[in-house]
Amino acid sequence: MNYRVIVLILSLFGLAACAPVSSRGGELQTDYDANEIAQANMRLGVAYMEDGNYEKALEKLERARKADPGYPMAHNMLGLLYQRMGESGKAEESFKRGLREAPNNSNLLNNYGQFLCGQNRPDEAEQAFLKARDNPLNDNPARALTNAGTCAFINNNTDKAETYYRDALQLNPQQSLALIRMAEIQYGKGEYLSARGYLQRYLEVARHTPRSLWLGIRIERELGDNDTLSSYALLLNSNFPDSEEARLLRESGLK
Repeated sequence: MNYRVIVLILSLFGLAACAPVSSRGGELQTDYDANEIAQANMRLGVAYMEDGNYEKALEKLERARKADPGYPMAHNMLGLLYQRMGESGKAEESFKRGLREAPNNSNLLNNYGQFLCGQNRPDEAEQAFLKARDNPLNDNPARALTNAGTCAFINNNTDKAETYYRDALQLNPQQSLALIRMAEIQYGKGEYLSARGYLQRYLEVARHTPRSLWLGIRIERELGDNDTLSSYALLLNSNFPDSEEARLLRESGLK
């Protein structure tokens, strides 16, 4: 059990232990309301989920839901947990219950959209992302547009993906996923200088991954910059020697 989980357990025990108790209708009541209890259990459930302990995460998230059935974030996290557990029916039910409580919640809409995209329902996913974008309280509409672009991208609709990524970058020029995907799209179109530009912008806000290095190698091969190609190849072989991209590099004969 990691340190964060232990701290949250102690804080949850403190919530129960320190709450003043009163009698109401013959039952013991605390001064803490249902939402506070739900939030405490949800935070603990999230910590367990991040720790990979799905059984305990489910227990705590269910406690959060039961403490305050109208708390949308408890349903949101249950949806994410069930999604990780491969229980798509329960995941969708949880997302929908959360959206009934908070139909315009951007986090819920983004998570539900990603779930729908993973279920091969891109049109429904797109509508969820656009609804998240249009929420006037959404402080990160670029995220929703990037998600819409990614769903289009993985469904081989590169024209739509490019439109959404460009719109996302208009709102937030440092949206790293939009930048690397635009680099990939431009490479696929044979626009190698543009692809290099997007990759360089990506590297200003994010670190290299095996995928970005392999993309850089291929871009520089087309542009004839052997020095940069060799630099990327060295980084790929040194930092990610067991990656699929390193294997592809070895098979390609590029150095």
